[in-house]
Amino acid sequence: MKYLFDPVTPSVAIVAQAARFPVNRIYCVGRNYAAHAREMGGSPERESPFFFSKPANAVTDNGVTLPFPSRTQDLHHEVELVVALAGEALAAKGQELSLKEATAAIYGYGVGIDFTRRDLQAEAKEKARPWDTAKGFDNSAPVSALTPAAQAGQIDAASISLLVNGELRQQGMISDLIWNIPELIAELSTYYRLRPGDLIFTGTPAGVSAVRPGDVMEGRIDNLETLKISF
Repeated sequence: MKYLFDPVTPSVAIVAQAARFPVNRIYCVGRNYAAHAREMGGSPERESPFFFSKPANAVTDNGVTLPFPSRTQDLHHEVELVVALAGEALAAKGQELSLKEATAAIYGYGVGIDFTRRDLQAEAKEKARPWDTAKGFDNSAPVSALTPAAQAGQIDAASISLLVNGELRQQGMISDLIWNIPELIAELSTYYRLRPGDLIFTGTPAGVSAVRPGDVMEGRIDNLETLKISF
């Protein structure tokens, strides 16, 4: 097969491997921590999760200095556990997954930051418009190198936090998720056929706030590579 130009395949590093994880799609879940749901004016009740997407090329590698995003005066950080999907069973099916199948589809985990142009998101909500420009812009989904699930320990027992310029901004436990990881994967598979290479941002704890040019962010989850991103 010939292409008009060389295709670009976004990818994420893997801890201690030369191979990289090719990214197919990026799915995100909103308000999946009760405290964050409250701070955003929502309800922490266990309603069906809602999802949105970012383009695959929103990913960026760990340890880089990013250009500050354009068209925003209110850029917010949201640290999240990122779940990477792969496996033969997923390639064969991918839809209507059981909780067991959803668990088997997990390749590994990383630390991500969902950057949000909060002012554009607020405007979109007010006008009942899509969130794409608020969530799906360039470099809006940095991810640490992935740790295979077998090496990540008991992820449900891990803590999650974000520091900005050394100051703690966000902190919580993965066990605080309203919808746990297998439940999210299974529910998402009722909307989309999931495929190897998909990433899922699983939600952020309370404490989201604005970042400025020059800020340094460190996202941490126990047993995973620390994500360090600068503007």
